[in-house]
Amino acid sequence: MDGRGPMVISTEDLWLIIIAIAMGTMARLLVLKVDYKQYPSYPNGVLIHVVLAFVAASIGAVAIPAIKSNNYTAVTFLALAVQNFRDVRKTERESLKDLEETEYTPRGNAYIDGIAKTFEARNYFALVVSLTTAASMEIVAALHIGIMYQVVAGILAGCIVYQVISRFSKGKSVGDVAAVRLADIKVEGCEVSVEGTFVTNLAGTQNAQKMIAKEGVAVIIEPNQKHSAIALHNFGQRKAILFEATRTLGAKRYNFTRKDYETGKIIILFVPIVRDFEKLIDVVKNTPLLESVKKSHAVLRSKAVEE
Repeated sequence: MDGRGPMVISTEDLWLIIIAIAMGTMARLLVLKVDYKQYPSYPNGVLIHVVLAFVAASIGAVAIPAIKSNNYTAVTFLALAVQNFRDVRKTERESLKDLEETEYTPRGNAYIDGIAKTFEARNYFALVVSLTTAASMEIVAALHIGIMYQVVAGILAGCIVYQVISRFSKGKSVGDVAAVRLADIKVEGCEVSVEGTFVTNLAGTQNAQKMIAKEGVAVIIEPNQKHSAIALHNFGQRKAILFEATRTLGAKRYNFTRKDYETGKIIILFVPIVRDFEKLIDVVKNTPLLESVKKSHAVLRSKAVEE
């Protein structure tokens, strides 16, 4: 007997569960900070996801002791967790769609789907890190090594898995595939253009013309490579960029997004509440590239062309 009775939890098992839960929850917290500019809202939205992370980490932490005690039925909670996380994605999608009419500009279905999938996936962060931490501690315990070595082994394993998963799941942003710069707005009568590219003819009144000319801001997004324009020209991607820009600076009135078919440039124009050009450039660069619009140019090459 190793002192780990089936009816009373041992000290080693207790340490295993505590460390595994802590590591899984911490893994979720580390990636949660990336989402402040998008979602969830702070602090209530953050609290919801922290609690979900704790639940996910708890499931991963108790799976190893359950298997060790031959309680294989308890492992079915892993399958139940997966289903619950899928429900989280559905709930997030429905919640964001309900908020569309209250925003300065809509996120768009593509952006909403990306956010919902991201939050489902990041709950698996907590589950996998917690499970790996618990498994590592149990392996070291089988070697009859002290509890401190078990804790250190579990923390190291959890950190390594977190780094691997976070690098694998990290997506690109607009700034990774395009150059972003401010552009001059030109108003001629009711027509508005940006560096020679027509944007709109809705500036029909003098007040509108003065507002756009005096207070409007415009940004040009130029793809670094030709195939990058495939993603940037997607309507869902352009709506996501416009949404982040208007949500950060506000939108007093008018907001447009246009694409130049000849040069591949994307134009974002709106009248902000706060005129902060540096922040505008940063938020456009940090807008994520949506998974639904990403294409691999290497896959699109035909064998005939390569030969």
